[in-house]
Amino acid sequence: MSETNERRNFLKGLGLVAVTVGLGRPGLVEAQTAPPPAPAPPAMEMAAPSDTSTAYTYVFFNPVEIAFIEAAVARLIPKDNLGPGALEAGVSYYIDGQLAGWYGEAGRWYWQGPWQQGTPQQGYQLPLKPSEVYRAAIPRINEVTQKQYKADFADLKADQQDKVLTGLEKGDIDLGRLPATTFFAFLLQNTKEGFFADPTYGGNAQMVGWKLIGYPGVQPTYAQIIEQYKTPFTAPPMSIANFTDDPPHSH
Repeated sequence: MSETNERRNFLKGLGLVAVTVGLGRPGLVEAQTAPPPAPAPPAMEMAAPSDTSTAYTYVFFNPVEIAFIEAAVARLIPKDNLGPGALEAGVSYYIDGQLAGWYGEAGRWYWQGPWQQGTPQQGYQLPLKPSEVYRAAIPRINEVTQKQYKADFADLKADQQDKVLTGLEKGDIDLGRLPATTFFAFLLQNTKEGFFADPTYGGNAQMVGWKLIGYPGVQPTYAQIIEQYKTPFTAPPMSIANFTDDPPHSH
């Protein structure tokens, strides 16, 4: 199988679980699918959408964090001959907007403890809100890369960044009280969400994620083609914004 087809199949797999992200309701210890051993965080709850027709201004990340998150998402879903990657799709903006809102403050999570070490089956158990997870992890990662490479993560070569991300995924990097695998699970989950969520929420610019996997988005009707069996559906994908001027409400 060619590298191009491998990426397409990989992203199709991500899209199957991510195009409806944010529609669920996080519970006490709700877990999402993620590579073991790290339990993935609950799915993001959608905040008010960004105006994708104007330049986006970061509202949560500081300049050092912006440099990290842009570099990290660009390596998780890089651009290639198939089209734009996560950075070009505005995934860093999506994550920034969510961390600045209810999701970042764990607005609908049970937050009374007890804070005990859980099992992978119990999901996320740390006393850190999503915004605190990112804010705690990024400077520690830069400390590690400064010691090893004499540069922040954002300034490393692509293969060096990949080694760092692999170290986070495997839990080989010390982030203090925050397990590296937990942060990587947040980062990967949120990147997938931003790449495949409706564009009104800040990511998936120009619906590049949907176009890549052939997802039709929010079509008004299929009545005109419902009986056209064995005929490929070729209509361009459509966003929530195509049908209403009212912003979607948080769940």
